Amino acid sequence: MKTFWAGVGRADITPSPGTPQGGWGAQVHQRGVGADMPFYATALALSDAAQQVLIVEADAIGFNLEWTNKIIAAIQQQTGVTRNCIRFSCSHTHSGANTFRLATISEGVEMVLSYLQSLPERIAGAAWQAQKNLHQVRLAAGTGSCDISVNRRCATPEGERVSGRNWEGPVDRTVRVIRFDDLSEKTVAVVVHFACHPTIMAWENKWFTPDYPGMVRKVVEHEVGGTCLFLQGAAGDIGPRAGYTGELRAYRRAGTTLGLEAARVATSLDTLPRRERFLGVLQSGAPIALYAEETQEPAATDLCVLRCEVPLPLREFCPMDQAKAEAEKRTAELLLIRKKGSREEMQAASALATRANWYADMVREYGLKKEIGWEVQCIRVGPVALVSSRGEPFIETAQQVAAASPFEHTLFSGYSNGGFGYIPTRQAFDEGGYEADASPFAAGAAEKLAAECLRMLKEVAR
Repeated sequence: MKTFWAGVGRADITPSPGTPQGGWGAQVHQRGVGADMPFYATALALSDAAQQVLIVEADAIGFNLEWTNKIIAAIQQQTGVTRNCIRFSCSHTHSGANTFRLATISEGVEMVLSYLQSLPERIAGAAWQAQKNLHQVRLAAGTGSCDISVNRRCATPEGERVSGRNWEGPVDRTVRVIRFDDLSEKTVAVVVHFACHPTIMAWENKWFTPDYPGMVRKVVEHEVGGTCLFLQGAAGDIGPRAGYTGELRAYRRAGTTLGLEAARVATSLDTLPRRERFLGVLQSGAPIALYAEETQEPAATDLCVLRCEVPLPLREFCPMDQAKAEAEKRTAELLLIRKKGSREEMQAASALATRANWYADMVREYGLKKEIGWEVQCIRVGPVALVSSRGEPFIETAQQVAAASPFEHTLFSGYSNGGFGYIPTRQAFDEGGYEADASPFAAGAAEKLAAECLRMLKEVAR
């Protein structure tokens, strides 16, 4: 057996009470009152004789490239692992700290800045710990199914595209699981991969929650053992069946449902394969066949990493001065209404300010460009391939990549290595709606992304 190691580490990154909370344009309150569950950064270190790879996932909606680069740089400094071999992913919970819409914060901005500044070293500590906990391991992968998700791009009776429940739309309810055991078959780590926006807890909720991914980890660790990592899939157009609520029990229920299915899959896997050998027949009340189970070492676990930037086409934007002026106007209106407006007026003003500021951010980042290099990473771990992209790809892209992948198990994810932006399919651009309006990309971006992912998969499969 080719020697292969895995180790896990974890750091608490729970926001303090009073930290600005965000993820919703319709949200009236600004600061979270406390945490319903802890927030974690969890790291998985993988190593063979040639190289080491770090996969780090955090309970966060996401970070821009500036803060992502700071986090990855801290991981590099603490571990010595090269940039190409680090994957930093976010669960994309919408009820965590407001780490990306700072322009509209008027209460507690110093707390969120302090929180952001603390994260690089705390997250790097989890990666460092994973390095120190390396065990020689075997792995196995399997799949299950869970129905907590639905395509969220639906049309109203008037034909407007909104975020809701489209029961006829594309969805992938596959639960993908990888279990790593030490040589005594004790579980070291379980990776759970699923695609669904963590938007169960919405604008009415004042508690910090990791949403359903936090419950998934808790359930899997209780039922299976080891440390659980949750990797978000391609959830750009996928949401929860039951969501947009302030009821805390809603996310706990969904996470428990998914966690139990993941645990079922994990416990059914054999990391040390067995085959039966017939021994003979024992005469009892009935003749009983006797068997012996013989173990056999699995195939060697190959570790391979590719990272590249695929050029994706960008949409046309208005002039920067115009976008900036609109954002400043809407932000000023929001700040004024917060002082003396009604709840309904605050919701409307917050929505307008949120949209204006995200558009201004896009113009600032991409306005003078025709295309941008978009980071894609592919990690091969034996029979499993983990493909990740920045931003929010649609589930159709993940399905296309998985269907044509040369690997038995392909886990396609967005929300990795920084950056925001929906990557809709051509059909979604034709239909219009929120994701298309909020995307920095032009039609054709998703198709180019899928083609590059498949090229990388074929290369690491050699």
